[in-house]
Amino acid sequence: MTQDLASIARRIRLLALDVDGVLTDGRIHYVGDGEEMKSFSILDGLGIKLLRRAGVRVAIITARRSAAVERRARELGIDDCVQGREDKLQALDELLARTGIARAETAYIGDDLPDLAAIMAVGLGMTVANASAEVAHRARWQSHARGGDGAVREACEMLLRERGEWQLALAPYLPADAAPEH
Repeated sequence: MTQDLASIARRIRLLALDVDGVLTDGRIHYVGDGEEMKSFSILDGLGIKLLRRAGVRVAIITARRSAAVERRARELGIDDCVQGREDKLQALDELLARTGIARAETAYIGDDLPDLAAIMAVGLGMTVANASAEVAHRARWQSHARGGDGAVREACEMLLRERGEWQLALAPYLPADAAPEH
């Protein structure tokens, strides 16, 4: 990671997430009555909680509407869950206007063309390992993990490390007598 990217990561106050292909593996399952079912990674969930504890706001912006997404957002304490918005950049700009956060203080993780404008507009445009080629080419950071398989966790840990807050986030999970990492 370049020094420039590290300084950008330290300024991030909001992480905005796409859902399908980022928080999930991108597959949609329909159960018998037509209800949609999604699978979310526990790894991503803890990463989001750690980032929120460090004071970074987390939001979801997705083109689809899903009760499962609403429930997952509630479980993770995500207040900003914007669903049914095809124009992700416009939805993001409306969220930023409400929160007073600047684009330069925002990271956005997406995986496909509908996310591209938002990825390119923010301070830190990010994507997942299995993103479309156009998105991967334009993102400033790309995970090693695939969407729905810990990619968001990887992004959260990177942000915490670059902010110098990883040891603080890790501390509650270590024995009291554990030596700090150097």
